[in-house]
Amino acid sequence: MKDIDAIAVLQDPVRRRLYEYVAGQGREVGRNEAAEAAGVARTLAAHHLDKLTEAGLLESGSRRLTGRSGPGAGRPAKVYTRARAEHSVSLPARDYRTAAELLAEAAEQVGLDAALCAAARRRGETLRGSAAPCGGLDEAVEMLSARGYEPHREVAEAKDVEGADVAPRVVRMRNCPFHAVAERFPPLVCGMNLALLEGLLGEGGPVRARMDARPGECCVVLEASKNNID
Repeated sequence: MKDIDAIAVLQDPVRRRLYEYVAGQGREVGRNEAAEAAGVARTLAAHHLDKLTEAGLLESGSRRLTGRSGPGAGRPAKVYTRARAEHSVSLPARDYRTAAELLAEAAEQVGLDAALCAAARRRGETLRGSAAPCGGLDEAVEMLSARGYEPHREVAEAKDVEGADVAPRVVRMRNCPFHAVAERFPPLVCGMNLALLEGLLGEGGPVRARMDARPGECCVVLEASKNNID
């Protein structure tokens, strides 16, 4: 299926809601959960989820959602995750990815890492404009959502001295906008990404960016100081 055909599948509003919900979870999602989130019947959700899989936008599998195994555990249920393939459409046709890869290859060969990071930091500062440094994680999440990073707060497992759950201080990002080039030139592009986000956040604020690569996620995470978690 061509990219333009795959993207056209999302024109249906129910299908679009189901795709966005599954993509936003960062884990396998069953039909019942997806149907409830989209506000539709399970049979309708199943139909649209399978259409999204046929289009290459989702990947499907099966597992027991109860967590049990053996007799009485029930049949495996169908589950869905966002597909790893990228889809893009440009009219007329453009090939910015090849240009980016060539520029990254040349920069890496002549050792322009520092110059690239400096340029990325300046670009981040330009995008932030005259605004003050990012004031907290909520503001950072809103800012990075608008830039396609798909940020989410890391689940907190710690507790304070009184036994209450500690609010999460780390924001991770399910999507890297530079993923295709970062796969080929990880040190160069991840360093550029970090510098860009440092410029966006601004110096001296309560939120800082740092490297903490995990498979399937952006290599940069945001961390708030202990006294600034909102």
